Amino acid sequence: MRLLIIEDEHRIAQALKQGLEQEAYAVDVCYDGNEGYRTASASADGEYDVILLDVMMPGMDGIAVCRKLRQQGIHTPVLLLTAKDQTDDIVRGLDAGADDYLPKPFPFEVLLARIRALLRRPHDAQSQLLTAVDLTLNPSSRQVVRAGQPVNLSAKEYSILEYLLRNKGRVVSKNNIMTHVWDFDADILPNNVEVFITYLRAKIDKPFDGRPIIRTVRGFGYTVDDDSPHGTGVAL
Repeated sequence: MRLLIIEDEHRIAQALKQGLEQEAYAVDVCYDGNEGYRTASASADGEYDVILLDVMMPGMDGIAVCRKLRQQGIHTPVLLLTAKDQTDDIVRGLDAGADDYLPKPFPFEVLLARIRALLRRPHDAQSQLLTAVDLTLNPSSRQVVRAGQPVNLSAKEYSILEYLLRNKGRVVSKNNIMTHVWDFDADILPNNVEVFITYLRAKIDKPFDGRPIIRTVRGFGYTVDDDSPHGTGVAL
């Protein structure tokens, strides 16, 4: 999952980036409202999964950034971060289109829980668990189980699998995966995605007798679904 932090205090922004990257998120950072708005508005809707947006910033404040993004038709979930917790500030932020509000200072664990909640919102009608065939991924515990057996994944393998499962039934390209799983500064090529898909298949497919979880759609990318007949997974 890919996050955008818009926060003018460099120390806070870097601490959040480091902590979130340790939780396997890809994170980009902007240090003022104008830069944050340009970055978010220039990105395709859906490129970022959540925007963490500070309210008090020089130039364009967070509420103005949020309002302009919504006016532009960008519906990425926005979590406002601010030192203020007055009722009118909360109302202004939510009325501008923010999805949630977290006053500073806050425990990092609470931030993680709020992000997970925002990621679940498009799937309110579904279970919190992400599933395909006999595989289950729990975003809260970050546990992956197939056929009743725990599967140990690296942070990047987990992120790729989570992204594919959240897009179950759709074909996602290598560029889609690069965009959502790695940040702007990463030195990554499409071949690197192929390598990680191979690693992932070696852990979630090869040890099991069931259907392959990840299917290659040649010339387009990868897909995960519950209806692929046995053996349709195409190895790279």
